[in-house]
Amino acid sequence: MLDTVRVVDTPEGIALRLPAAGPMPRALAWCIDLVIRFGILWAFSMVLALLGKSGMGLYLVLLFLVFWGYPILCEGLWNGQTPGKRALGLRVVAGDGAPVGWLAAIVRNLMRTVDMLPLGYACGLVSSLADPWGRRLGDLVAGTLVVHVRMLQPLPAVHAVDAHAPQVALRPEDQVAVLAFAERAPRLTLERQMELADIVAPMTGARREDGVVRLAGIARWLSGRD
Repeated sequence: MLDTVRVVDTPEGIALRLPAAGPMPRALAWCIDLVIRFGILWAFSMVLALLGKSGMGLYLVLLFLVFWGYPILCEGLWNGQTPGKRALGLRVVAGDGAPVGWLAAIVRNLMRTVDMLPLGYACGLVSSLADPWGRRLGDLVAGTLVVHVRMLQPLPAVHAVDAHAPQVALRPEDQVAVLAFAERAPRLTLERQMELADIVAPMTGARREDGVVRLAGIARWLSGRD
């Protein structure tokens, strides 16, 4: 199944494009995490083996925590990413694109007991192939989605572009919006920056990437930097 894009409309009227991840990259990420978990268990087993029966009891507790607590803690603490997902450029998000919460992380990972049935994640694989956004049963129940993380292409820093006066007089609220755009642009994709720049093309006199650079120049001009 090819990866696809889920479009979510926010209350602000912005269409978020969530590039959903298919079964193959998710399986590779899971394999990386599995190797890490076995590595953790092996390292601790060398020490716990010296404790005899007490060590065996502690090992069983550690086994449970590593296999069930590891993904929950990683996704809850690291913005929806385990080391395996980070290596493959994946992230778990809520269905509306918001960061995944602790409850959702717990539910989607505990549901692996169902996804693994009857053997080798068969239920999870069938669900991923049948769902248009590659969600396994755990994701469907938790309301989550695994997406590809795109590398952000930041707006050129204000000090790296020439100052440009706007084509028209700006109202105070327009000036605030331009400065806010320049501040937030490094956290937006280049496509989103260009989309916003096109909206104010009459003010900048440019579109697409030139419009983004021109907005940075106007922000520099408004901030009074030479």
